[in-house]
Amino acid sequence: MTVTQRGLDGPDETRTFDRGQVQVVKIAGATIGRYTFEPGWRWSENVKPIAKTDSCQAHHVGYILSGRLHVLTDDGDEIELRPGDAYEIQPGHDGWVVGNEAVTSIEFTGAERYAVKA
Repeated sequence: MTVTQRGLDGPDETRTFDRGQVQVVKIAGATIGRYTFEPGWRWSENVKPIAKTDSCQAHHVGYILSGRLHVLTDDGDEIELRPGDAYEIQPGHDGWVVGNEAVTSIEFTGAERYAVKA
């Protein structure tokens, strides 16, 4: 067959953590993740205990479907990502949900090791 289909509603793995989850599908050598962060989620509070690093060390490339995500890099740069934004975030950052709407994003880079216990 020349076409392969995988749905994120039937992921290979779901990693849950306080106020969020990432659903992971592996296809054609790629790892794709659907991230969901509930209001009140913050990487430094909810994922840092799993990652055991001072800041998020994942390299993220993805697309925001819903909600707003604020990112603060270790260098002091800040950005707020909104629905419709494609993004790249280099290792060394914190992030948190802004407002009362959950953030949902799809990532093409970063999901392979995100929220995997160190």
